[in-house]
This record gives sequence, structure tokens and C-alpha cells, in this order.
Amino acid sequence: MIAVLVANTKGGCGKTTISTHIAAAFTNAGRRTALADADRQHSSFQWARLRPGTAARIEPLDWVRKITDPPRGTERLVIDAAAAMKTKHVFELVKMADLIVVPVLASAFDQATTAAFLHKLNELKPIRKSRKPVAVLRNRVRPRTHAAARLARFLHAIEHQDLGALADRTIYNDVAASGLSIFDLPGRRAEASRRDWAAVLEYVGVEA
Repeated sequence: MIAVLVANTKGGCGKTTISTHIAAAFTNAGRRTALADADRQHSSFQWARLRPGTAARIEPLDWVRKITDPPRGTERLVIDAAAAMKTKHVFELVKMADLIVVPVLASAFDQATTAAFLHKLNELKPIRKSRKPVAVLRNRVRPRTHAAARLARFLHAIEHQDLGALADRTIYNDVAASGLSIFDLPGRRAEASRRDWAAVLEYVGVEA
């Protein structure tokens, strides 16, 4: 089983959107997938339970009070960490993960908090010795803006992999209300949005 942790101690940076989309990409690629929600808001958990019967199955796991084992046969586990978690609890999830994705918004406050979080991650032995990869994903980016340019400069200043940018698109809110993702939509409706995810899918091992 491969576990992907989506984490940042800064709230509102889009961890749930990214977690649910990575889980949807896995399950649509034919991998038996579980989605663990460690946030008290239960957004990922509720999203997975909203998925229609016609959509590829994702097993929701409630990890708010207790970490439970994924169902037998699970091939991919996506963990949606809570922003309000104490650092030591986030690091417990880090130890379980094979890959880590850190979302960040184009905001000076987000960048400062993310930089501090990455600094603490770098102190962990598996990350310090490059045995556990960490990558940063720019979220809700509006191209050709000063904020986008500032965020790109921020990414150049850190040592972790840059997974590119997800454009600020209303389609993410539209599909979330039905327990779906852009990877569940047929045809060309979400084609432009899916292109934004190329580097993320390669990083987590979803074949294009």
C-alpha cells in the first residue's frame, strides 16, 4: 500500500480539495483506494460518502479520534490532515506516509506559515535524509497576477519539489457538492483542469 499525506498547518489552503482529487485519481486508475479524514470538520469523509453509486468507490475513514487500519486489500491511502492538529500529531501521520503533498496559497501569510511547517518537516530524519519525498503544490492560483509571481518566487527559494499550480476554477466547488472530482467527469468538461494536475499525478504514481 502507498500512503499519500496532504498536510499543512495553515488552514484554508485546499487540503481537502487536493486530498479528494488525489483519491479520485487513484480509484479511477483502478486502484482500491481509502481516504482518511483527520479533520474535525469531516469534509473529506462526507465527500466520500456523497459519491454516487456510478462513481468509482473510495472507502472513507474517520481518523479524528482514532487511526484505524484501511480495509484489507487497500492499494492507495490518502490522508487529509487537519490544519488545527498539533505538530506532533501531524508528524505521526508523516511517519505513516510514503509521499507528502503540501498545498500553499498565493498569500504572504500562507507562505510564511508554510515555510515554518516545511522547516519543521525538514527536521525529521526520514525527510532530512531524503528517504521520504515532500512536494509543494500551489493552489487556487490566478495566472499573470503579482500574487502568482510572488508565490512562484517562494517556491524557488525552498528545497522541495514544485508540483506546479492549480488554477482558481469554480468547477472544484461544483463537483465537490456531489462527491465527485474532475477525474470523474466524462469528455472535455474538465479537460483544462485535469491538465493542471499532470505533475501531481506523476508524483503520486498515477499513470496518465
